[in-house]
Amino acid sequence: MDENQRYIDSVRRSAGPLESRVIDDFVSGRLSRRDFLRRGSIVGISIPVLSAIAAACGGANSSSNTGSTTTPTGGGKAGATLKIAGVVPTAAINPLTVEDEGGLTMLCQTGEFLCFDNPSTFLVEPMLATKWTPNSDGSVWVFDLRPNVMYNDGSGPMTADDVVYSFQQQCNPKGKSNALSTFTGILVPSGVKKLSDTQVQFTLEAPNGNFPWIISSDNYNMIIVPKGTDFTKWQSTFIGTGPFKLVSYQAKVGATFVRNPHWWGGQVLPAKVEHIFYETQTPQINALQSGDVDVVNLIVYQGAQSLFNNPSFNILVNHSSQHRELSMRCDKPPFTDPRVRQAVALTLNRPQIVNALFSTYGQVGNDSPFAPIFPSTNKTVPQRTQNIAKAKQLLAAAGHPNGFSAPLYTEEYQEIPQYAQIIKQSASAAGINIDLHVVQQGTYYNDYWLTGEMSLVDYGHRGVPNVFLEAPLESTGPWNAAHFKNPTYDKLVRQYVAAVGLSEQQQIAGQIEQLLLNETPLVIAYFFDGLSATKKNVGGVLTTAMGQIFLHGAYASA
Repeated sequence: MDENQRYIDSVRRSAGPLESRVIDDFVSGRLSRRDFLRRGSIVGISIPVLSAIAAACGGANSSSNTGSTTTPTGGGKAGATLKIAGVVPTAAINPLTVEDEGGLTMLCQTGEFLCFDNPSTFLVEPMLATKWTPNSDGSVWVFDLRPNVMYNDGSGPMTADDVVYSFQQQCNPKGKSNALSTFTGILVPSGVKKLSDTQVQFTLEAPNGNFPWIISSDNYNMIIVPKGTDFTKWQSTFIGTGPFKLVSYQAKVGATFVRNPHWWGGQVLPAKVEHIFYETQTPQINALQSGDVDVVNLIVYQGAQSLFNNPSFNILVNHSSQHRELSMRCDKPPFTDPRVRQAVALTLNRPQIVNALFSTYGQVGNDSPFAPIFPSTNKTVPQRTQNIAKAKQLLAAAGHPNGFSAPLYTEEYQEIPQYAQIIKQSASAAGINIDLHVVQQGTYYNDYWLTGEMSLVDYGHRGVPNVFLEAPLESTGPWNAAHFKNPTYDKLVRQYVAAVGLSEQQQIAGQIEQLLLNETPLVIAYFFDGLSATKKNVGGVLTTAMGQIFLHGAYASA
């Protein structure tokens, strides 16, 4: 037995059942190197141990990291003031209720999470937790907390009491937390327990092989705050454990932050960061080109073409699962008939749409939330393609030989208005007359998102598909704009969530994908990369495809 094999066997002996299964799947060739690192980080194997096992296997089954960032040459210097162009938050910055890009960007300036979904590595990494350990089936998880973490107002240290309080507020089914879109059916307040000042136990409603991922920065509401925090007043303080502290916040205008001298990670590079809010992307691009801002956070290719292949700017790229969902009310005619819903989906030329809106920064979707970047996506399910003749046949069989009319409501956000026009034009080829309404984000979310006959909404990136499968599609899902109720679907999703092995996940994913093609409660025509842009001399900016931006290592070189 060689030294590498002895090392792997020693890790196996000290590992639990879930960790051992991931190691065995990698050694046997069932997992690529990238998927091994992803799965291993989720079940709690430390990144140094994961890297050592991968090296011991000689890099076998290697797969290059598809995430990338572009940074300028030259070292970072401390003390800069950086100006960030972002989108206007649609409501108050309340950690319980934030559900939009502008709001979640603000949360992560001063707030931190138990663990971090790193877009550069695709790994779940320690943040306020140093490690986590599951039981044999993934129904109980214990998290060890980082010691001596202070809040940005000098109070602290953060303890298990703060973590328990934060989670119990966020997963309370009687509350109004946006995180219930993730926690429903997974975690309730009684399942969160303090074991010691530096250890918290989560007992789940059912086994969940992806639990650390769904309480990471992917679940953007889940910043840790002091016990007893009044969330409705949080906007006035922005108290958190993160690298910055609040100077000022003005709704619809912007926010300014300076270094948090108490940050556990040490002194950050920027002395000050100023966030400037814009309603739409065009003025953000203009501000970057004129030198008024240093960074534009989360753009889409459409409308920003002038930045690409321009040596004056860096483009930061994160391959992602972000997408748009066109929902059709399954409880209102004519969409009560799945043939009508299928007809709408068949009018779209997906490759043409991706090319027009995203160039090389998008991927074709197949009307399910299983994005190409997810290892569990079952790629054997046939891809839906445009077929106008079949769409007309389905409409005729459903009693609409001359088509029908329906209103579609959507939001003024990024490329969505252009995509909505494409949907309208494409549907007309089959005799479907769409009455299109594009409204401001706040109006859309308040008045139309979950009630309209047809609704087109944005979904930000997640590292695993759990939230996409549950919140908008389960019978009791809080984001179920399609009003889709299918017991078979609900059962399959529960099976998928509980599955730990990748092959099992892929098998169940295939059944879900096919069911959604048959039922078509919603249309997902594409997925696209998370893009941000900086001046050429700006580096160290870490962005996510959800709209989060982490600036502790950001700098502007001369």
